[in-house]
Amino acid sequence: MGAKRRGSAVLPRRPQIGVACLVTRDGKYLLLRRRGSHGHGSWCPPGGHLDWGENVETCAAREVREETGLTVRDIRFLGITNDVFETEDRHYVTLWTTAEAPEGEPSVAAPHEMDEIGWFAPDDLPAPLFLSLRNLLGGDLQGGSGIRLPT
Repeated sequence: MGAKRRGSAVLPRRPQIGVACLVTRDGKYLLLRRRGSHGHGSWCPPGGHLDWGENVETCAAREVREETGLTVRDIRFLGITNDVFETEDRHYVTLWTTAEAPEGEPSVAAPHEMDEIGWFAPDDLPAPLFLSLRNLLGGDLQGGSGIRLPT
């Protein structure tokens, strides 16, 4: 822990802020298989970094569109997970949202970030799952007391 060197400056290590969107349709979740970054080969919902000045709902809609080509509606805040990726030496605070994608077919719109996409029933999810999704499904949801996952 402690500080990290970036060039000649020593910066304190801080968590990154991620936004994930659990997109649903007909009782299934839209998941992507990650590639090239931490969690390579694991399955996660669309998501990414919160941009400067961006609100959570706008980020969720943008990430879904950039990664899948879908437009979502009814974006709602779900809660927060605290995700420490020990082997990759990364720490994210993930802001979770849910949304519906009533129409359109998802596609791999960012092949440098993912290589497969699909709809999965909550009781038949692919493996392995990305850490933040495992934390969410395992009930490690902060600030989400009493919140139920969409089905």
